[in-house]
Amino acid sequence: MEPRYERIDVANQELHGEVMVYQHMTITQISLGGARIETGFPLLLDSLHEFRLSLGDLSIVVKGRIVHCRVADVEQGGITYRAGVEFIEPSEHVLAAIKAFVDDIKIDRQAM
Repeated sequence: MEPRYERIDVANQELHGEVMVYQHMTITQISLGGARIETGFPLLLDSLHEFRLSLGDLSIVVKGRIVHCRVADVEQGGITYRAGVEFIEPSEHVLAAIKAFVDDIKIDRQAM
């Protein structure tokens, strides 16, 4: 099969890239504006990421910016990092899903 576009060999050039891979994280706080998360790896300040959040039965994807990241815990199994994420231009669908999730948590707590 003939390639659709011609590829050029770049063996003599410095050409690097990155691959995005979803990694496990724990969400410890959430609001319409962002979240506090814990990961097993550091996140760079001001870096942008897409986050897949499981809000009960619903899964959403939202873009976020890392506003802080620090070591939260050191154990024999590794280091836990705590980071603050600011959501960037979430869609109305995403905001509605987060609001419904937060409202459900508040209702559950009041019933206790």
